[in-house]
Amino acid sequence: MIATTSVACFVIAIIAVASSAPSFASDSKTPHASHSATPSPMPTRLMMPKKQMAPFSANAAPVTGCAKTSSTAHYPIKVGTPDPKSALVDRTFTLNTNCGDIVFTAFGKKAPVTVIAMTFLAKAGYFDHSLCHRITTAGIYVLQCGDPTASGSGGPMWSYRDENLPIYDTNDYPAGTIAMANSGPNTNGSQFFIVYKDTTLPAGYTIWGQVTKGLDVVKRVATAGVLGGGSDGTPKQTIAIESVKVSN
Repeated sequence: MIATTSVACFVIAIIAVASSAPSFASDSKTPHASHSATPSPMPTRLMMPKKQMAPFSANAAPVTGCAKTSSTAHYPIKVGTPDPKSALVDRTFTLNTNCGDIVFTAFGKKAPVTVIAMTFLAKAGYFDHSLCHRITTAGIYVLQCGDPTASGSGGPMWSYRDENLPIYDTNDYPAGTIAMANSGPNTNGSQFFIVYKDTTLPAGYTIWGQVTKGLDVVKRVATAGVLGGGSDGTPKQTIAIESVKVSN
């Protein structure tokens, strides 16, 4: 499962908007249940331990094309709430990482709430100098990012609804898909994952983008494997989002 763990959070005001417009609600202090429909085969759901941090030192044998990074796990910067009246347009996100740029089209028309939220966070610098904290290399094939704490528990103090969910089927999350990680229905925050090989998942993760350049970056990191072995955990090759550029 592509999961985020629940975080203790402060209650903030919910934006008052018309029912047809996006809204951003404060996170619940109670974890939501994970999706019950699980395809077979599917690895057992693994949460990233709250105290686990991605490696800070350079790898003994770094992946070709990856540079050393000074990025470390850190407390998220404080942000307000997105403007639900933002333009609902497709956008281009460029993730500048220490292993190369990853560029994707964000579906502002198909997933407007998500794109408004993620654009807001990106422009606020929320993702800058953050580590991608999870790579999976068996059963599901994703690189998970968007948590400044690199623990699997971090996120903004608000959440928003699911949208643009696929029809559950084999390879319903094809290579190049950008989707939101969550801790249950309608618990989206800042964590997202990049699918680098066709993957079958429960159809409960908002699809909000498609990679147009740089999927090879993710594949190289995946080839390096998981720190300490296994098929799910901290990437052996440290990969950090140094900055994010968003354009129309």
